[in-house]
Amino acid sequence: MTAQRMRVVIVGGGFAGLWAARALATAKVEIVLIDRGNHHLFQPLLYQVATAGLSAPDIAAPLRHILRKQNNVEVRMATVTGIDAASKRIVLDDGATLDFDVLLLASGATHAYFGNDHWATHAPGLKSLDDALDLRRKLLLAFERAEAATDPAERAAWLSFAIVGGGPTGVELAGTLAEIARHTLKDEFHNINPASARVRLVEAGPRVLAAFPEDLSAKAKRQLEKLGVEISLGTPVKDISADGYILGDTFMPAKTVVWAAGVAASPLGAMLGVPLDRVGRVQVQPDLSVPGHSDIFVAGDLAALLQANGRPVPGVAPAAKQMGRYVTQVLRARLAGRAPPPAFAYKDYGNLATIGRMAAVVDLGKLKVSGLLAWWFWLVMHVFFLIGFRNRLVVLLNWWWAYWSYQRAARIILGASREPAEARDGE
Repeated sequence: MTAQRMRVVIVGGGFAGLWAARALATAKVEIVLIDRGNHHLFQPLLYQVATAGLSAPDIAAPLRHILRKQNNVEVRMATVTGIDAASKRIVLDDGATLDFDVLLLASGATHAYFGNDHWATHAPGLKSLDDALDLRRKLLLAFERAEAATDPAERAAWLSFAIVGGGPTGVELAGTLAEIARHTLKDEFHNINPASARVRLVEAGPRVLAAFPEDLSAKAKRQLEKLGVEISLGTPVKDISADGYILGDTFMPAKTVVWAAGVAASPLGAMLGVPLDRVGRVQVQPDLSVPGHSDIFVAGDLAALLQANGRPVPGVAPAAKQMGRYVTQVLRARLAGRAPPPAFAYKDYGNLATIGRMAAVVDLGKLKVSGLLAWWFWLVMHVFFLIGFRNRLVVLLNWWWAYWSYQRAARIILGASREPAEARDGE
């Protein structure tokens, strides 16, 4: 790399950041890709790690390995702690600074508890591999605590699970957890019947999968109920504690509550000193640049942009990939002295959500499918978009085994000693 080349700093190795870096492979630029972790994560399958269906390496790959043949990129594992937009400089957690000619912020989103951040202790979310491994431990330990409990009320509380949020993540978690209780853990305990576990999906809105057409939403609800999931609609959660949650005016005992109800943008957006929307996303220009800073771009979950139909670009993987690639088109045009490309336009290829074994919903616009066919379509699409041949092969083998045996390949409980003493003692 030479000092004369344009230095493009990309913050975030997710879909937007990685796709942008790869799209610049042949460009005469110097790229620095910064991420807090050392890996790219296929987030749509994160719930599979949380529910013991897959292991962490099945859905993640080291960024250095992915980009090992790309000579114009340097990968740096660090956290950005400051951005000086005027001086075109970022500050890293070790105190180092890094100058840029172009900055792309693609740092994603985190959990949002709607002003009740203290709920996070009792209702973890699912955004990273660490989250998934912690949640897997929490879910599996709940059955162990129930097995050891002697008080019926305590045992019932350990066997009560609540998923707050009826979007794709909540639906997928609820359906999979119900299958684990009714099939995977069958005949493995002496003092409890895992099938008696109550799995409740709580959605404050009028229906699950609100982003899907109403008919598919209704079918998803019926498929969940067929799996044994209890569904609560139209009533928000008022409070969450270690012992349960308040739904409306009723306290619901439950030792395991999972948060899948809201997201907040990465705090990096606030460092720019530009207008943000209500969840902290940067309100970008049509070319994804930051107002007043033509050399700073935002892509993925951190970007707020309205489509031509007045709806915001959704925070999904396809949108992030498209945004990342679009920014590279803008940069290539600048390098070549050409006119910039037309304003970014999101191409919606549809929505997918799996509910459980042979149950899913697919919305491809004019084509809407549910049930077994939708499940096969979901499976093929997710395997296709995984990075790396090994990942695809391992995931396929694990899913084939789970399909025929109902077993889940990653049920080892790690870090049980990290559980609070009150949880271990059942107090």
